[in-house]
Amino acid sequence: MNQIQKFLIAASLLLQIPLALPAQPREQPEQSYKVGVITRTFVPTEPYHWRGAKTHALITTIWYPADPVSIEQPQWVGSPSSPFMSAGRAAPDAKLVSSPAKLPLILLSHGTGSSSPLMAWLGEALASHGYIAAAVNHPGNNSLEDYTLQGFTLWWERATDLSAILDKLLADSTFGSRIDSKRLGAAGFSLGGFTIMEIAGGFGELSLYADFCNSPRADGMCVDPLEFPGLLSKEKELAKTDPEFQAALQDAKRSHRDPRVRAVFAIAPALGPAFHPDSLEKISIPVEIAAGEDDSVVPVGSSAKFFAAHIKEAKLTFLPRVGHYTFLATCADLGRRIRPELCNDAAGVDRDAIHAQTAALALRFFAANLK
Repeated sequence: MNQIQKFLIAASLLLQIPLALPAQPREQPEQSYKVGVITRTFVPTEPYHWRGAKTHALITTIWYPADPVSIEQPQWVGSPSSPFMSAGRAAPDAKLVSSPAKLPLILLSHGTGSSSPLMAWLGEALASHGYIAAAVNHPGNNSLEDYTLQGFTLWWERATDLSAILDKLLADSTFGSRIDSKRLGAAGFSLGGFTIMEIAGGFGELSLYADFCNSPRADGMCVDPLEFPGLLSKEKELAKTDPEFQAALQDAKRSHRDPRVRAVFAIAPALGPAFHPDSLEKISIPVEIAAGEDDSVVPVGSSAKFFAAHIKEAKLTFLPRVGHYTFLATCADLGRRIRPELCNDAAGVDRDAIHAQTAALALRFFAANLK
């Protein structure tokens, strides 16, 4: 039994939640890999819809199984001397492990207003078990540059970002020849969960979300996100006055399914009411969902349960006492001091342990469905 398994067992005992250990990499079942991390700047073929973002590139964090001699170091979000959050441990720019010859790839999508390094807890867990994991910073909707109204409302364009970096990764000089193109998956948190539902074949539209929020069924999703005060009123005005934005809204009506992706794992997926139920019912690839029972930001009734009810054979796992932001990276002292709403969990909830349990669910899911 390796150290990761021991940690996951301890986490499950602490939370008194049953835990199924993840399957190990298929070609080396007992191996636990060192984790490397690198950042790539991918520029897709123009024209590309940048959603008003200043950076016309897809900045992508990649975690991968590294050479055994690699030296892992603490990674941080923010200044290492006074970090905002932890990004785990990895070896920057380490050499890719020499074997097995082919490795599965998981595309990762961050939550609204977040960034790719905050997915490190999942990316590193995947890499330590023999996967390449790649998380893109979605234009206009990531914390490394100014937010844009288009980036926060044209949600389906995020699926295009995942497909674009998949194209680039398959052609990459380091990773391309090592990726098993028959073992491709995707995972996402919050709005990233919406993103991978689009990748799987669902159709989400802003107009359906607006209809929900104007109905008696409206819930906690029908408020401006913390990251963008006044978003809803500004979006309504732009939809009335801006021809380019109006044209972009029509893109929601086309499929963003990427047939290369064979399985998706959604973590607290958002905006269930924005999806056409019949489009979810047509999803034919495996889907698993994990969510916190006490999520008030993305209430489970209208999202996690909605997705599970409409996607054939989708599995749904609830984590007791867990809220929405528990799935963000673990905060350092600075984060807990200046953003307690993002950093503080319910009494008795250990964020690192929840990350470990959720990663175990994802590992088991992908091992079973990417064969």
